[in-house]
Amino acid sequence: MPKKKTDEEKIEVPEDKLKEKALAKAAEKESLQTEAIQKEDLEKSSKESLKAEEPVKIKETPKIDVEASSEQVQASSVDDIKRKKKELLEKVKKLKGKVDTTDTEALKKEVKLKKRVDMLIPLEDYVRTGIYLGTRVVTPDMKQFVYRRRADGLAIFNTDLIDQKIKESIEYLSKFNSKDVILVCKRQSGWKFAKKFGELTGIRVFTKKYPAGILTNTQLRDFFETELTIVADGWLDKNALKDTLDTRKKVLMICGTNNFSKGANQVIIGNNKSGKSLGLIFYLLVRGYCKNKKIEADIPDLEWWIDDSDAIENVRYPQKKERRNSR
Repeated sequence: MPKKKTDEEKIEVPEDKLKEKALAKAAEKESLQTEAIQKEDLEKSSKESLKAEEPVKIKETPKIDVEASSEQVQASSVDDIKRKKKELLEKVKKLKGKVDTTDTEALKKEVKLKKRVDMLIPLEDYVRTGIYLGTRVVTPDMKQFVYRRRADGLAIFNTDLIDQKIKESIEYLSKFNSKDVILVCKRQSGWKFAKKFGELTGIRVFTKKYPAGILTNTQLRDFFETELTIVADGWLDKNALKDTLDTRKKVLMICGTNNFSKGANQVIIGNNKSGKSLGLIFYLLVRGYCKNKKIEADIPDLEWWIDDSDAIENVRYPQKKERRNSR
């Protein structure tokens, strides 16, 4: 006997050949089958959603007493602070015994006294000659040596630095022989002291006028070579300064607050306008140079060098001075 055909093995019959009843039955069967499949899918999805919606059991954490814990923390921090403070106080006591406490004011006085002792001359002599006085103009090169400004606008040099620079200049000048050095001082208030400087040291001095080209023009009869030029004022003695720089020789320059120190190998700071100030500078240079070179010279005392009355009178009344000398 032939086997019955299952639902899966049914042969599809074209719709146009089926009768109306057979077509209705086939449609009912298909709808039943699809409903059954949909129910199964719904049951599966509902089971999965139920599993997902099961409440998660959370372990209960023990309650913490916040107030009690904060009190404990505060108590421990206070104890730590007290302990550290005690340790620091003990260290301070130990160090206090090792360190010697000194009075700052007394120390300052000692330093000042020591500086005054080491100075070439007493501080009072620097003050009375006015070597510390500058002008209202201060160049960038001299700004580092200015101590303050007066009420009238004049700049004031630091006297400690003046003394230090003169010491350095004495040592620098002592490296050269007198025949290899010239001094140029065109400022009339310094002529008297410049000439005396040349007499005592043997250094050649140019006061009234510096012969142009005497260091550079080999065709001149008076041509000579030098190793060092001392310039009293860079503005007035600019020709001598230029010739020295052109020949690439050394320069020792006396600079006021309005001077530039460009080209100078060694600088003396101070008032280069006053006869007293220039006389003091030349006096200290003579004394130091003769001492280092062991030159026996009869050097006048300081009072002679800072007495510029003759120089002032000669500047004001040159003809009167010449008449007195002729008589």
